[in-house]
Amino acid sequence: MTESGVTLPDMTTFPGRPEVSDRALMRRVADGDEPAFTTLVDRYGPRLFVVARRLLGSPADAEDAVQRTLLRCLTGARSYRPAWAVSTWLYRILTNVCIDQMRRRSTAETWRRRATHDGSDAGGRPAGGGGRRIPAAARTDAADRIQRRLDLDRALARVPRESRLLLALRYADGLSYSELARARGISVNTVKSQLARGKSILRAALEGD
Repeated sequence: MTESGVTLPDMTTFPGRPEVSDRALMRRVADGDEPAFTTLVDRYGPRLFVVARRLLGSPADAEDAVQRTLLRCLTGARSYRPAWAVSTWLYRILTNVCIDQMRRRSTAETWRRRATHDGSDAGGRPAGGGGRRIPAAARTDAADRIQRRLDLDRALARVPRESRLLLALRYADGLSYSELARARGISVNTVKSQLARGKSILRAALEGD
């Protein structure tokens, strides 16, 4: 790039600067630029985690889903097309990864229930004492936060999978209807109806219906 005949440096060679566009990063990732991939991970990793956490409940499962998503991004970078927003492309990968993970979890839980049906689980016993005492007020606040998280996770678990995916993308990262439609490969009208259905079920679940 030039300005008044002076050649300016290509800002995409300096990961982390705001001048670097997502599409420029993807071009460099496709060319094997490791710093560009690191920048992309720093930019989207936390956002992907928030969505995965909403969908999967478990932080460990969410972390695994994000790692698998980023790996697919790296290995499939050459298949990326600039007509897609990088965020939409990544969310499409993430939701597919999460769907696969939910299916595997459902199968594993079914077998685990069968295996433990006639036995008792010896785990989950409280740990022995000896640690520092936590003030009662702090324990209460922590318990309240955990309970709210559990309530939301349980309510989300009652929402059908597609609606849950759309709710997570819509409210965790603010995707528009058109972005949601593209990320999931469905129409805008379907997005709207699925969101409305999901919100209705979620509201009823949170209210204890």
